[in-house]
Amino acid sequence: MLEIKDLRVHYGKVEAIKGISLKVADGDVVTLLGANGAGKTTILRTISGLIRPSSGEVWFNNQRIDKLNAPAIVKMGIGHVPEARRVFPDMSVEDNLIMGAYIRNDKEGIKKDLEELFVHFPILKQRKTQKAGSLSGGEQQMLAMARALMCNPKIVLMDEPSVGLSPVMEEEIAKVIRTINARGISVLLVEQNAAMALNLANRGYVLEIGRIVLSGERDELANNEAVKKAYLGG
Repeated sequence: MLEIKDLRVHYGKVEAIKGISLKVADGDVVTLLGANGAGKTTILRTISGLIRPSSGEVWFNNQRIDKLNAPAIVKMGIGHVPEARRVFPDMSVEDNLIMGAYIRNDKEGIKKDLEELFVHFPILKQRKTQKAGSLSGGEQQMLAMARALMCNPKIVLMDEPSVGLSPVMEEEIAKVIRTINARGISVLLVEQNAAMALNLANRGYVLEIGRIVLSGERDELANNEAVKKAYLGG
């Protein structure tokens, strides 16, 4: 479904991504593990068209997308849950969700999907008239995830969905990711909580300073001594 080939990204003269290649198959949950500054967010933003690569290619459903703008990429079926949630704080919860469907013209379909999301996210239904900025951190994260689903994505890019949340809310976010994937939507997950990420993922990649240093199936990574020492507390 999604393939990155020899991707390189620069910020000025600094090379942030140094020739990485990765794949996300249809229906997969794939995680990117790495310390802060490893380049995980840059990869997601490049896939979404928010950053232009210096070289390399990004392919989605057999179409090259690295030269497209962000709205065109969303229309193709790539949703993005950004780092730090980035909800519209002065808009209502319901209006935030409707903003997620800005590329769509099917009013009846939007209405149906909105009601379906309220079933999956009952707390958002309870809060639908509240300003998004008044929600708790966990509720805002759920809103950001639900908003991404309103564009009818085939894959969702998730950037640190559990950061700053309580253990109880982390488990709620994990349940949401499982629910999204059960609907047939692929997920590319960036997550500091490596244990949670590997529990959710089929496969993963480990990044260090812009390079992939390790990749493999979930169990292979979870049992790797270097991964256990660096990300799983030994």
